[in-house]
Amino acid sequence: MSPLNASPEAGVEHLKAAEHPGAAEHLKAAVRDRVLAHRDELLALSRRIHAHPETAFGEHRAAAWCAELLRGHGYAVTAPAHGLETAFTATLGTGPVTVAVVCEYDALPGLGHACGHNLIAAAGLGAALGLAPYADRLGLTVRVIGAPAEERGAGKALLLDAGAFAGVDAAMMVHPCPVEVADFRSFALGTLSVRYSGRAAHPSLNPHDGRNAADALTVAQVALGLLRQQLPPHWRVHGITTAAGTAPNLIPDTATAEYEIRTSAAEDLTELRERVEACFRAGALATGCEVELGRPEPDYLDFRGDAALLALWRANAAALGRPEPVESGPFACTDMGNVSHVLPAIHPVLDITGGACAPHEAAFAEAAVSPEADRAVLDGAVAMAWTAADFAAGRRGA
Repeated sequence: MSPLNASPEAGVEHLKAAEHPGAAEHLKAAVRDRVLAHRDELLALSRRIHAHPETAFGEHRAAAWCAELLRGHGYAVTAPAHGLETAFTATLGTGPVTVAVVCEYDALPGLGHACGHNLIAAAGLGAALGLAPYADRLGLTVRVIGAPAEERGAGKALLLDAGAFAGVDAAMMVHPCPVEVADFRSFALGTLSVRYSGRAAHPSLNPHDGRNAADALTVAQVALGLLRQQLPPHWRVHGITTAAGTAPNLIPDTATAEYEIRTSAAEDLTELRERVEACFRAGALATGCEVELGRPEPDYLDFRGDAALLALWRANAAALGRPEPVESGPFACTDMGNVSHVLPAIHPVLDITGGACAPHEAAFAEAAVSPEADRAVLDGAVAMAWTAADFAAGRRGA
């Protein structure tokens, strides 16, 4: 029976039986056993966060539950942290190597935890609790960073700018997915807000006095459709109209939209943004309207995994019986990419559905509390803790 098809109890047994490389064997075994000792707490936390979804910058309960659990197991917790009400940091250990374990816990509007961030939080706390009694012996200072607003708001980019990752030697997190990927890669993403201001008028009495803001947006969208024909294969432009009039017998003086742009490398975002903004300015020029273009949040940079950390992760995940990871091009976006541009980082994704459904689907929210999800919490916690231990051992031996 494979680990993904086993019962949760069998999942614990396969963890206990795993071979593990790297740092001192007896310490890694002890770390694994500490994670398993907290199994019930971790899975209860995952389900509790899942049952009470909170969206970007509103994750008050999830952040408090995580901070409370860490505080109860000896971590020095700061909450709120770095100017964000739903961020926290927790630190334990005095070792010379600082590893950050990153937790996410925000949900999707209308879909709850259809991205499985409840698992990310629980696995991150599991790694932290497993390392807690042995951090000094392993040469580690463990820093847990509770990062809000991954789905919208770029919380990690804000935390990075505020100094949350200062002094960190490596950072890691895991994410549930319909496929197993160790060397995760993401798109870079930029956001764009659009507001056209025109002049209201009656469409039959005095249409010549009007400046139709909805028409301005229509011109821009036609231009964007034509622009897509000349874009490289991994560049994306997509968005929605959020307002374009209130009644057919009134020429609308306001139209608004929200757009996203994606490229395979952060360096290309500037060029794509310039070309997209030109399309929106064309809409204003053609209709006599004015346009305001804004950036609602920081850019999400493409994720770049550290090769040395990835090698440690692969060995530890294999020792736990995780599925053989597949190679994949960039997919999705994450503000963990911003962290990876500054310091060594990994962001493995763990299969919890076998391809049956994907994140941002309602079925994925159900999968996020399945036996496969429980197993991913425990596997992710142990593999991250072992990888942190191996990383510290390598630093000490260098």
